Amino acid sequence: MSLTDKISMLMSRPGGDNAQKDDVPTWMRYAGRGLGTVGSFIAIFFGLFNCLGILTLDVPCLIAGIWQMLAGFIVIVCEAPCCCFFIDYVGTLSQKMETRPYWNKAAMYLGLAVPPFFLCFFSFSTWLGSGLIFATGIIYGMMALGKKASIEDMRSSAANLEAGVGPTTAPRATLVTNEQPVSFTGTPVTK
Repeated sequence: MSLTDKISMLMSRPGGDNAQKDDVPTWMRYAGRGLGTVGSFIAIFFGLFNCLGILTLDVPCLIAGIWQMLAGFIVIVCEAPCCCFFIDYVGTLSQKMETRPYWNKAAMYLGLAVPPFFLCFFSFSTWLGSGLIFATGIIYGMMALGKKASIEDMRSSAANLEAGVGPTTAPRATLVTNEQPVSFTGTPVTK
């Protein structure tokens, strides 16, 4: 496969047309991809800056910097594979991640962003680099929640719930079918 074929394959992927992705606004999809791309570059840069903690013998910040650079690389492979076209399996990994549900990406990005905070909490570079990856995970989590119902649907659902019409969605109704109300008999009388 030639270099131009690899580039055209990486650039032509439409974004994995899943049924669940149809109700997500286009601006939110671009926000997640753009923040992931820019945030991963910033995370790699500030991870390298954190690695300078070896000069002050700050080993936890060194480990946090290495973790942050690795997390930035993984996010950039998933979000912008055209930036890493020189690695053979980037296209395959990126396509596999595009077919996964949004909550999988959200969980992965949040899981990748949290450990540097525990290792080097008071560093600005940790907050900015891993914070942008964390924000990307938040956006993908919001995309996984889906579209909010219209105001008319929410009003009719609330009115039906208040009136007791239709199926109830109260948590008590589905937990126990034979529940009894709790009664208070009063304080015990002592003689």
